[in-house]
Amino acid sequence: MLLVAGVDSSTQSCKVVIRDAETGALLRQGRAPHPDGTEVDPEAWWQALRSAADQAGGFADVAAVSVAGQQHGMVCLDEDGRVVRPALLWNDTRSADAAADLVEEAGGGAAGRRFWAEATGSVPVASFTITKLRWLARHEPELAARVAAVCLPHDWLTWQLAGAPGLAALRTDRGDASGTGYWSPATGDYRLDLLERAFGRRLTVPEVLGPAESAGRLPAGELGGPGGALLGAGTGDNAAAALGVGAGPGDVVVSIGTSGTVFSVADVAAADDGGAVAGFADAAGRFLPLVCTLNAARVLDAAAAMLGVGLDELAELALSAPAGADGLVMVPYLEGERTPNRPLATGAVHGLTLRTSTPAHLARAAVEGMLCALADGLDALTAQGATVRRVILVGGGARSAAVRRIAPQVFGCPVVVPPAGEYVADGAARQAAWVALGGDAPPRWTVEGTEEYAAEPVPAVRDQYAAARGLVLDRR
Repeated sequence: MLLVAGVDSSTQSCKVVIRDAETGALLRQGRAPHPDGTEVDPEAWWQALRSAADQAGGFADVAAVSVAGQQHGMVCLDEDGRVVRPALLWNDTRSADAAADLVEEAGGGAAGRRFWAEATGSVPVASFTITKLRWLARHEPELAARVAAVCLPHDWLTWQLAGAPGLAALRTDRGDASGTGYWSPATGDYRLDLLERAFGRRLTVPEVLGPAESAGRLPAGELGGPGGALLGAGTGDNAAAALGVGAGPGDVVVSIGTSGTVFSVADVAAADDGGAVAGFADAAGRFLPLVCTLNAARVLDAAAAMLGVGLDELAELALSAPAGADGLVMVPYLEGERTPNRPLATGAVHGLTLRTSTPAHLARAAVEGMLCALADGLDALTAQGATVRRVILVGGGARSAAVRRIAPQVFGCPVVVPPAGEYVADGAARQAAWVALGGDAPPRWTVEGTEEYAAEPVPAVRDQYAAARGLVLDRR
């Protein structure tokens, strides 16, 4: 039996799965937490990976390893490969002004957005690496002067697994490179002129590998192994999730985790100059048009905390209230928002009356508000030409019975929920299997035990949310 390892280095934790390369059967797994915050010392990720791998029995018997990681972010290295400052994560919004400046410098307004969409497939927002580089150059010039190379979280971890053999050995893949703001999915080339425009000079960047290319080998003695295991190129978490669930034509994946994402696999690169859809690449040689929201599962956490209940009880309360919560609407911009691009926005509750002042109504409004924000993303994808046959619902938030049952009413299509699992890590493992086994496509793995939910759409839910969405305020 040929074994492979998949790593999911997410915002909150590191997960490792060991699977049979040919069948995908799960054999072992491990997990370790990451520190909170929107900036983190990358060494914490490395120690978490080591701990999770140890829990999973180590890599002594695996043929290949691939790492999927939280997208965007900024890991800056000096000429000796040392980390210059804690990594800024995707959800750090301090670079919002830098994003606006980059659009303004490209002509501003529609012209500036069109420039970036055509150049890189996406309009810069605070999440992207390029905006964080601009922030660093402007606000920490002494540290910026020490930077020789920039990479992403998964790139850095793959490099560590290879023994950190020098900046020239940094490797990445199309999926994660497409979230930097200085790589073009349409052409497959870096736009180092845009990196220079943002940072003031060019930097060493990782080589972009194809989906089944190897990024090196695991050195002897590392993570319990004799050495020699192949390292996959890895990818971003959303591209890995698409591989993990086996998304195909007509499937739209909605992931409800720390962030919310809505994405589909496409044959043509997207370029939305409106900025809602990011024109990313996927992990299999195609494209992954994607909409991301900052507020997803933590909206449920916040509502449960306000009501003093657990998540299961929150779901029971939500399902006991009528669709539309009798007009109570929650706009869930609790940490600002990325789509729409309102980093300083606040959340809001509208339609509060004596009738709707109940725990059940608030619970229902929280679930519907979170889903409506994701449904806006679904609309943006269809406007870019995506076909929606069904929604595949994954992530921690998909475990909520209320989310499962209300989602078809909001999305207006059937919703398929795979069993709870680590689909980002599974996608990384499937990529590792592709590297180990070779071939023109990743091995076919089936996901057993999926459940399907269907319900009549309730347009009033989306309508009242749309009316309330424009009333939220920005922080001063």
